[in-house]
Amino acid sequence: MAVKASGLIGRSAISVHLDFYSFPVKLSCLKLPVTSPPKPLVVLSVALSSSPARTVESPPVGYRKNVGICLVSPCRKIFTASKIHIPDTWQMPQGGADEGEDLRNAAFRELREETGVTSAEFIAEIPNWLTYDFPREVKDKLNRKWRTSYKGQAQKWFLFKFTGKEEEINLLGDGTAKPEFKVWSWMLPEQVIEHAVYFKRPVYEHVIKQFNPYFMDEEKVSMDSSKD
Repeated sequence: MAVKASGLIGRSAISVHLDFYSFPVKLSCLKLPVTSPPKPLVVLSVALSSSPARTVESPPVGYRKNVGICLVSPCRKIFTASKIHIPDTWQMPQGGADEGEDLRNAAFRELREETGVTSAEFIAEIPNWLTYDFPREVKDKLNRKWRTSYKGQAQKWFLFKFTGKEEEINLLGDGTAKPEFKVWSWMLPEQVIEHAVYFKRPVYEHVIKQFNPYFMDEEKVSMDSSKD
């Protein structure tokens, strides 16, 4: 596993990048020749959890309103980062939405606060909310921290394309919030799901499935359409 690090810890920029591609990929994915230009990724198999995500039209009572961000590189890999205080826990950026805040704007704000990224283009949004429950130990800890009594989170998910350079990624964020992550990586969709904490995994599977058409290349979409 290759590691790239740059910057200084403190108020300076920091970007610690793990390269997961030195590991063999367990699940199926499209493999392209090194000499070929980057093409969108086709996900063939991503199911790892036993229960599907719960989808609702609006956040249920007792669930914290939250936005999730699937940030995709030009090579169709997904930005994923490891939490500072929870070892071996990887996730896509996410965060709470303020009362009355436009949800797409909230997603851009959270992306900037957690990763420093401002060079991102909106691609798509999942229409329904996705919910997950906190395990008891997580629920007790977070509710003490937030002084709330939430059962879990209701998330609205957005897909963004990263249009900047990797040097822009700064895990100190924009300086307006406490850092969340200690290291980041571009992952295949299968790896994102595999490395997710268990109680978020059904949501991640649903998100990857919903956004999968945007990872597919035009040639395959055309072939699939011709079969109808």
